[in-house]
Amino acid sequence: MPLDGKKIAFLVAPEGVEQVELTEPWKAVQDGGGHPVLLSTGDARTVQAFNHLDKGDTFEVDLPVGRAGVEDFDGLVLPGGVANPDQLRTDREAVAFVKGFLEAGKPVAAVCHAPWLLAEADAVKGRTLTSWPSLQTDLRNAGADWVDREVVVDTSGPGPLVTSRRPDDLPAFGAAIARTF
Repeated sequence: MPLDGKKIAFLVAPEGVEQVELTEPWKAVQDGGGHPVLLSTGDARTVQAFNHLDKGDTFEVDLPVGRAGVEDFDGLVLPGGVANPDQLRTDREAVAFVKGFLEAGKPVAAVCHAPWLLAEADAVKGRTLTSWPSLQTDLRNAGADWVDREVVVDTSGPGPLVTSRRPDDLPAFGAAIARTF
């Protein structure tokens, strides 16, 4: 199993994560033999997921991001949804956590709108990535080479960066996480 025993952080805001973009990569990590851990901001004990604009399930938080250490994890997954990364990119601890992964050379994966958080962490300059199409101007303005592909694995920086566009691309995203992490 490619993720044999690896501990993978999933960082989401207390409200607004796209449910399938949390649950499908989570399952891919578990199926690959990894151990996913749900992190959120502040003192959130649960997070509210959404199915587009409708409330979905709630999920228990394992650890606040402010108490999590990059050294405790082997990789980081950033699920999307419009509201989720928009909230995270304004949270100092969340941005610092993402920066820490990249500076440590550890793999980071982001789907849909989550690359907004990568731009906020100043992690996209000179990197090739994809995202939900409406982010392409923001990401290009932050220095990224944006491409329209179901999944992109960029190994040009200190750590691998896996990005994907949308829920339809989740099978390819999960497979890339299992291979890359």
